[in-house]
Amino acid sequence: MSNGILHRMLGVPELIAAKIGSYGSGLFGPVDDERNVTDLPVIEGEIPTELFGMFARNSPNPRFAPRGRYHWFDGDGMVHAVYIEGGKARYQNRFVQTRGLALEQAAGHALWSGILEPIDIKNPHGPIKNTANTDLVFHGGKLLALWWLGAEPYALNGRDLSTEGVWDFHGTAKAGCASHAKLDTQTGDLMFFDYSAIRPPYMTYGVANKDGRVDHHTAIDLPGPRLLHDLAITPNYTVLLDLPLLWRNDKLQAGKRYVAFDKSIPARFGILPRRGHGSQVRWLEDDACYIFHTVNAYENGNELVLEACRIADPMAKLREPPSDSPRLDFMDLTPYLTRWRFDLTTGSAKREQLDDVPTEFPAIDVRRRGRNARYAYSPRLARTPTLLFEGFIKYDLLRGTSIYKGFGEGQFGCEGAFVPRPGATDEDDGWVVTFTLDGFTDTSNLLVLNARDLSTAARISLPRRVPIGFHSTWVPGELLGTGIA
Repeated sequence: MSNGILHRMLGVPELIAAKIGSYGSGLFGPVDDERNVTDLPVIEGEIPTELFGMFARNSPNPRFAPRGRYHWFDGDGMVHAVYIEGGKARYQNRFVQTRGLALEQAAGHALWSGILEPIDIKNPHGPIKNTANTDLVFHGGKLLALWWLGAEPYALNGRDLSTEGVWDFHGTAKAGCASHAKLDTQTGDLMFFDYSAIRPPYMTYGVANKDGRVDHHTAIDLPGPRLLHDLAITPNYTVLLDLPLLWRNDKLQAGKRYVAFDKSIPARFGILPRRGHGSQVRWLEDDACYIFHTVNAYENGNELVLEACRIADPMAKLREPPSDSPRLDFMDLTPYLTRWRFDLTTGSAKREQLDDVPTEFPAIDVRRRGRNARYAYSPRLARTPTLLFEGFIKYDLLRGTSIYKGFGEGQFGCEGAFVPRPGATDEDDGWVVTFTLDGFTDTSNLLVLNARDLSTAARISLPRRVPIGFHSTWVPGELLGTGIA
């Protein structure tokens, strides 16, 4: 069945269906220049005068035509940001100037193939390219661009997005730092992991302190290579995920990338003291599943509670339309908000699905990370074969209720960030910010929502289309200094 027929069956306007394209074209297609534009027009509402800081998102954006088949994960990192101060806004975007991108710019063409092609074992520059295209975290005065496959992060200047180079945590790094490192805003600690698909240790774990130095690092014993993606933290523990999405080592040794999901292997959740040795991990089990993204974790007496987006089977065959399962080339995504309660006394695990609507890329008030955060702001998946979000669900995790805000017909968004109002005491007193893309006009906005009811506070017009991308962050203005907008 053609994509056009499928999109119409799913209720997507035909004009939009024609523009969605694949992960390398249409709404996902790359942009080829870097811009710095001030005095962005506000086309709805007003920018709250208390809003001060930067909203930034990392994205895959191939600089050169791909060698072979393109996967959305392949593109070079590009960061899009809006700086807000005093009711004014400025847009800037820049490539993350990785070593690999520099080599390709010198050559004038792509030197590496993507993950859908055989590994470039004989590539003189190395078999894979760290594109730093996945995640962003601000730590130690640096905006760090992180890669999903795990490698050294790249440090960016938060004020203008210029790349300062590979970040080695002031010479203290002992391994790489994969995407979704978790910052404890109350201590300044940054918890992170790295992993290998080739040889043990298949996972390592570290902590960088508030000064940006790694003061703890340890190997984590896994039975084999896994495709890892996220972790969670509490004040005393880090929750590591050992999920049965497996790299086939024999295929890797032959230069082929092959991932399989083994339903016979349970999902394991590793509870590790924050600065504990790898031998101290306590593994608790549940039914096989995959988790791209955790929402939060917290301690409740003798319980550790984890909330995450659970996918029962990431390798399920694409169902006949209509379907609400987007596809990442070789993986299906039907993630549901789920809560686990781990009894730290008995080692038992209880699981509860909290909603039957697929959501991903969740955001919370990061000041509550690792504590019992009441609210989560989760983009709802659009019923399209590619990964698009059509609105936000605000979950009240205490009361078990939710409200929904759609972006509008033909409008798609990305991961948001919660920004607290200065001096706020209520957990949802602030705003949720996100980029949206208009599929009718190929234009983009920065959307500022009131976090209490998801009503629109402001819609800011951006000077160009911002392609659909990955992960976002909000950096408070006091960490960047004045004069940013």
